[in-house]
This record gives sequence, structure tokens and C-alpha cells, in this order.
Amino acid sequence: MSDFLIDEFEDIEPYNPGEQPTDREYLKLNANESSFPPSPKVLEAIDKAQINKMNHYSDPYCMELRKAIGQHFGVGAEQVFVGNGADEVLSFCLMAFFRPGMKICFPDITYDFYRIYAKAYRLDYEQIPLNEDFTLDIEPYIMSDRDVIIANPNNPTGLALPVSEIERLVASRSDRMVIIDEAYVDFGNESVLPLVKKYSNLVVVYTFSKSRNMPGARIGFAISSEAIIRDMNNIKFAFNPFNLSSLAIAGGCAAVGDEEYFRFCVDSVIRERAYVEDKLRRMGYEVIPTTTNFVFFKATGIPAGRLCEKLKDQGILVRHYNDEKIKDYIRMTIGTHAEMCRVLNEMEKIEKGFASDVENA
Repeated sequence: MSDFLIDEFEDIEPYNPGEQPTDREYLKLNANESSFPPSPKVLEAIDKAQINKMNHYSDPYCMELRKAIGQHFGVGAEQVFVGNGADEVLSFCLMAFFRPGMKICFPDITYDFYRIYAKAYRLDYEQIPLNEDFTLDIEPYIMSDRDVIIANPNNPTGLALPVSEIERLVASRSDRMVIIDEAYVDFGNESVLPLVKKYSNLVVVYTFSKSRNMPGARIGFAISSEAIIRDMNNIKFAFNPFNLSSLAIAGGCAAVGDEEYFRFCVDSVIRERAYVEDKLRRMGYEVIPTTTNFVFFKATGIPAGRLCEKLKDQGILVRHYNDEKIKDYIRMTIGTHAEMCRVLNEMEKIEKGFASDVENA
């Protein structure tokens, strides 16, 4: 490290986005991306005319995109904040409403960025343990005096809380900010969005990276009260007014308007997820049923890390975590049917080979 890095950041752990190797072509099922391309309407929207407009700054208010999102979700544009991915949206939220030393809490097994941001913004954070079955008990959050971040469904476990439980948390204290990250909500879950109309302390964060098939476009957004969104925009203008490109804005508007293609992609993932979970159970794996675009299962016949390495040798990337609680589990993104058949076939071969090696050792 340099002589100029401040003391608080000496031991900060950068976010690990998962392997991104470039030595060969891989089937990437480790980052919860999409095997589907963006909506065809996105390609139509990002045309030569849009590219020619790149000699000017994009709209810093992103009003066209905010209106499109607001119309889709039944809220006004003034209740929508957009950012360069959901991570930046969360960052602006913490920047606007949390000073160093403020208290916040989130699960011990969840999206790593919550802990990393808490450290970066020098917050007093608590990681509340999930239950043994990876479900989340809302009571410790209700009883806490801390603000809250919860991914619903959670990542990497894929489990979700009912909206009624989240409402209990939001309603328990009006002076508590509750941030609900709904990155995976579209894959079979009920959204907490209607609660925004009832409670002024709720912020709901979304992304175009999962169900809209656009992780490379870097579009995230939040929906909350007009006052909260106004504050976040003021902070954005003090930091980076032009945080979305004109191409991202045009593509985002087209994507959010193509409900038919969105539904096709989401339904395809849900259908394939059910097939994969059933197949994994038949192969002897312990599967945690998810409502996301990934599966989460326990490797039983072979250590999870070893299975991950063996799949990589075959050009397939899945996600393994070193955390003690989930070190025996694998998170695997749902791809197309052909892709998942390839993975499952390779897993069967790896299992048989490993069992034979153990028997002959």
C-alpha cells in the first residue's frame, strides 16, 4: 500500500466479484448474469443516432429513464433514483443518510458489499446470524436499535421473507431506515414496493442486471419517498451528476418497456431452475429451494471447493464461498436448458471419478 492510504482502509477487504478468467472460453455460471441477451428493443434503442449523441453529456437527471421506471412501477419519477448499478445506488444511500459511527445491521450470510460498504463508510455494523436452515428471523432486526439492509431474496442462499414480515420491521420504528435489496425479486417473489406508499423510512433497491439481462449496462435504481430520493439526487450531484451514459438511459427505457420479453426470460429461468433443482436432488445433493436466478446446493459426494475446481477444468465456472457456514455449498446461476444439461452431465462424471479415486486410494 502507499504512504497516503488512511489508517481506516489498511485492512479493508475489496469485493470479490468471482472469477473472471480470460485464458479460455468459459460457461459463466458464477456471477448470476443472464444467458439471455437484452430485449431486442434495447438494440433498436441504441442506434446510430444515439451513438452520434455521445459528443454531448447525458441527461444528469436521467428523467426519461426515471419516468419509464416510475410508469412501470406505478410511482412518480420523483420517487425514482437511478445509478450506475445497484451497488452505486446503495453507496449513494449510505453516503446521504449515514455518518461514520452510525449503527446498521444485516445478515451474516448475504451480499458481501453490505459489509464492505459498512467498513468503507466507517459504520458501526452488526451481522445477525441466519438460522441453521439459512432462513432469516426478523425478530432480532425489530428489536435492534440499528438501521437495516436486507436482500430479499437473500444472496447466496436464495431464500425470501414474506412481505408481511418486512412490514413488521418497517412499521416497528419510523426513525429506522430499512433498505430492501430486491435484485432477485422477479424470479417468483412478492415485492415490498407497495409499502413505499405507507412508510417514509423504506428504500427499495433494484437492478437491471438480473431479470432485465443487462449487467454490462450498469443500471440500478431505488424507489422511496420523494424526500429520500431528492436527498439522494442532491448527493449524486455533489459527487457524479453524469453517472449514467446516454446509451444506458436509452437501453434502460427500452428494456423496462418490453414486458413480453421480460416475462419470457423470467419464466424460462423459473422453469429451468425447477428442472435443475429436481435433477440435483436425484443426484443426491442437498438443495436449498431458491426463488432467484440461481440454485444453492450442498456438495455431498465431493468437497464443494473440489467440485468447483473440477468444473473449471471443464470450462464451467460456479461460485464457492470460503465462509465456514457455507463452505460445503455451491451457488450456480441458471442458464439455458442446454447449458444446464452440460453442467449436470459434467457433475455426474466428476462425482463418479472422485468416488473411484477415493475407493482406490
